Amino acid sequence: MGAPSVPTFSFLTTAYKTEAYLPDTIDSVVAQTIPDWELVVVDNGMSDEIAAIVHRYGDDGRIRLVRQENKGYDGGVMAAATNATGRYLVVLDSDDLVMPTFCAAIQRTLDTDPRIDAVGCDAFRFDDSGADLPVGYYRSTNVKQRPDPTRRLTLTDLLGGLVPYYTAAIRREVWDAVGGYDRGDAELHESVVIWIRMVRSYDIRILPQRLARFRLRSDSLTRDPEKVEAFMTELERSFAWAAPTEPEEKAALDRTLRTFRYWVLLRRAQQAFLAGDDKGARRSARDAFAQRRTMRAAAIIASVTMFPALLRRIHPIKQQVSERFAHAAGRIVTALER
Repeated sequence: MGAPSVPTFSFLTTAYKTEAYLPDTIDSVVAQTIPDWELVVVDNGMSDEIAAIVHRYGDDGRIRLVRQENKGYDGGVMAAATNATGRYLVVLDSDDLVMPTFCAAIQRTLDTDPRIDAVGCDAFRFDDSGADLPVGYYRSTNVKQRPDPTRRLTLTDLLGGLVPYYTAAIRREVWDAVGGYDRGDAELHESVVIWIRMVRSYDIRILPQRLARFRLRSDSLTRDPEKVEAFMTELERSFAWAAPTEPEEKAALDRTLRTFRYWVLLRRAQQAFLAGDDKGARRSARDAFAQRRTMRAAAIIASVTMFPALLRRIHPIKQQVSERFAHAAGRIVTALER
């Protein structure tokens, strides 16, 4: 199938050690209900297997391969963008998927108003078995408001947690104007900062439909406590980098930063409790309660204060508490870890 000279959508996929997932990712793009797209896959590490996977689709001129030494995640995305020709750029990780109607639904929104600069969507979350989790992307990040595609995203929305799911269509001129995923020397999270750069000057819309699929891998960084804390610190820096000036924006940022700290402190309480450090678990749980006065934090404080020995002695209860801690601390991280 011949590719149009200037496709509407360019999918940007950087692949590194994702040989087991990449074919499904490519297939999800090929399955689009409209043909007006191209897919640029960056072999971000010179993997012969990655190259071989892409070459299987050699009959489809819309799929192209770029090979380079590993330049990191953002370096891979930027290499794909450099080689893309589409009017809208869509980042798609090599272990995630798009639904067949992704392009068609985004196109319908763009057709309603030519001034729209970017369109995002909600996403299913699924595990390595392929099973969908009951909670979608936005609900998993504790976002209470339902995305409204008829209104433009504001900085208050964004700082309040309504960060567009990373697989979104961004007008090429806008991508170039804000620097895409180029972080420069700043230790910031690229898939958050790009929206902060855009939101004040450009028209961003978010669809409530789940048009993508976000994989929660068994080797997720949430398995490593040190990486979790480093990631959450990077998120804090990225949101604070917005430097809001309006009272509503500042209040939204404060709530979000408190939420980040809350999850980190709950995670610390979990680790301390499972290590037998009841004093440390109580301290971290109390600090979490100071950030967000939730029933969850209060219950954890009561549990580790009143009957920690019993929890450790009765294995099923201990396991339940462990899973509760892990679920709470991992919700935001697994939803935003890119």
